[in-house]
Amino acid sequence: MATLSAINKESFSGASAAKVEMKFEVAVIPVADVDRAKAFYTKLGWRLDADFPFDNGFRIVQFTPPGSGCSVQFGTKITTAAPGSAQGLYLIVSDIEAARKDLIARGIEISEVFHTSKAGAQFRPESNGRASGRDPAGRSYFTFSTFNDPDGNTWLIQEITARLPGRGLSHLDVAALTELLREAEQHHGEYEPTAPKHHWSGWYAAYIVARQNGQTPEEAAREGKLHIEGR
Repeated sequence: MATLSAINKESFSGASAAKVEMKFEVAVIPVADVDRAKAFYTKLGWRLDADFPFDNGFRIVQFTPPGSGCSVQFGTKITTAAPGSAQGLYLIVSDIEAARKDLIARGIEISEVFHTSKAGAQFRPESNGRASGRDPAGRSYFTFSTFNDPDGNTWLIQEITARLPGRGLSHLDVAALTELLREAEQHHGEYEPTAPKHHWSGWYAAYIVARQNGQTPEEAAREGKLHIEGR
């Protein structure tokens, strides 16, 4: 029988193979009252994907925030975690004031906008590392707001307007996608004069996927070239 060590060595020997995609798609949150939680997340305006009850008492409810690639699930017989123990669940927005206004209009109680002066203060309401208002320097990642669901599970809204290098692109809105397409257009224009006959859509698709995966514009352009000309 192969040992775990042998299996791991065998796995690493194929490190040059293409990466297997593993998409983080669902997070489970613990709640005490499923119907109360369902009403709350409906009030948020999130999409209800499923509400499946089973004869043995198991029930699973799934919601997805607008524009999110990850969903949340809760229900009965789904987790042994204490209701309300999910803390600091991130919701990423490009405009935190607009996000707050939307939630307030839906009747959601939400904190004021704050920024952090000490690392990790966004997770500690009692911390003196929270300061009122947006980050004075206008930095991405440093401006927050929070709200709780009826069980006390805490959602942390974080404003990200520009991602750190290598983090990729996600939650593309019209403005961000327009900018990305113009960027792709520029690099494709540099490639096209010496390129073999091809359809621009294939090059653009490879470029955009590479940028979403965290590659630089130059690396993405090489991916576009390799897609057209073969590896």
